[in-house]
Amino acid sequence: MTLTQQIITIALCVLGTMATRFLPFLLFSSKKPTPKYILYLGKVLPAAIFGMLVVYCLKHVSVLSGSHGLPEFLAICVVVGLHLWKRQMLLSIASGTVFYMLLVQFIF
Repeated sequence: MTLTQQIITIALCVLGTMATRFLPFLLFSSKKPTPKYILYLGKVLPAAIFGMLVVYCLKHVSVLSGSHGLPEFLAICVVVGLHLWKRQMLLSIASGTVFYMLLVQFIF
């Protein structure tokens, strides 16, 4: 990429980030209550996104060949176990990722 292309790319990323941060404050004023539909989406979308990520991450796991999905299953158990124990999302996800990578690199 040329310098101009890099500057344009960074500017567009900044613009996109700023738009997603400021748009809710522009659309929903503090004087009016937040619409019930938006409150509903705020409650259900995080769980839906995590569900979609789990499906996406496991879509190519074959239980009939290779390691039979054992590293993925063990990593999921680590994530779920840590989350139930500590209730720290970042700790659970990071630990599960590191555990999976260690399994894949050194054991399977």
